[in-house]
Amino acid sequence: MHLDPLVDLAKSAGASDLHLEPGLPAAIRVRGQLRSVGEPLSASSLLAMAKELLEGDLWPPFVERRSADVAQTIKGVRCRVNAFCTARGVGMAIRFLAPFQASIERLNLHPDLKKIAQATHGLVVVSGPTGSGKSSTLAAMIEEVNRTERRHVVTIESPIEYTIVPKLAFVRQREVGRDTPSFEQALRDALREDSDVLMVGEVRDPESMRLTLSAAETGHLVLTTLHSATVGEALARMVGAFPAEIQPGICSQLADSLVAVVCQRLRWWPEHGVRAPECEVLLATTQVRAMVRQGHFFKLSTALETGGQEGCWTFSRYREWMEKRTDWFVPSGLPAEAPPPDPGSEPLPPPRVRAVKEPAPTAARSKAPPQAKPAAPLPAGDEGVLAIDEADEDLQSILSELEREPKR
Repeated sequence: MHLDPLVDLAKSAGASDLHLEPGLPAAIRVRGQLRSVGEPLSASSLLAMAKELLEGDLWPPFVERRSADVAQTIKGVRCRVNAFCTARGVGMAIRFLAPFQASIERLNLHPDLKKIAQATHGLVVVSGPTGSGKSSTLAAMIEEVNRTERRHVVTIESPIEYTIVPKLAFVRQREVGRDTPSFEQALRDALREDSDVLMVGEVRDPESMRLTLSAAETGHLVLTTLHSATVGEALARMVGAFPAEIQPGICSQLADSLVAVVCQRLRWWPEHGVRAPECEVLLATTQVRAMVRQGHFFKLSTALETGGQEGCWTFSRYREWMEKRTDWFVPSGLPAEAPPPDPGSEPLPPPRVRAVKEPAPTAARSKAPPQAKPAAPLPAGDEGVLAIDEADEDLQSILSELEREPKR
């Protein structure tokens, strides 16, 4: 079995994500809801898919770390794949990326984000929950720089999701693990590479945050992402990653370098047949800088409410703008354009196990454990209930096979 037919199936259903797990049917996420499709997948078939996906130099690191992140084009669709080991064997989570070069217009974002991308230096943070399109928004801002300014752009990603073709800008893309050992090393290198714009896929620890702030202070425009639900939470998380004794200094550094914070979440617009980001935008006004310098992040909601004339957007104001706009970009082939799910289709039900197998007693046991009571049989006509049989291979056998693979 190959990934190609599963990717075709997911895309034809309008899915944004595809989940594969041994012993379970494939699961697809359509408009935020998971549903199962097809027959259960065996551990051996998923192991074969992982070997095919991670062929060459990618396989030995996967065997060692038991996980891998890659971005590949499968059946003409750009995908971000996370392969990993689970209790049942080797599983995969596949995110389908936009089938076009991301831009402000094509993502249906507000034109004000173009002004943010035109800043000469400072820090721009794009935040939001997982799966809200942060990477796409970053790619759109970089594309705006690429087609309007002659600047040197360096991106540091893990993995590279969107391939950017240089236009006016001189663009270099580096992938952590392949082109550089870490975000920290790549950030240090970028400071010596005469770069104008840095795009950091994600700041995950105090050292990368410190280097990101330093780069923003030394004349670079730095764009990065964080996981948060609001703009205030994004800045609070950044400062909170540092020890308490240096947080006042970090607040001052952040206040001096901040350009804007964009927090977004995806929303389905049925009248247009697309999912588009709904944003909260905080610009670094004088009032905002004072709040950040003092560490009063809880007051930033007030600055958002009162900063409409200066370019700030609350979620509610942004939603009103989206409801009034008429120039929607609706490309063909996007997942959101697919027909709605079958009315009879339900989200994934909780798994029901048919029976529990007790391990054979050994001499080392002084007292045999009580026998487990088998689960009740499924009632007749109980359709749609997912009954999970024991996987045909357990995790240990999968790992043993991984370890027997010759190093390449």
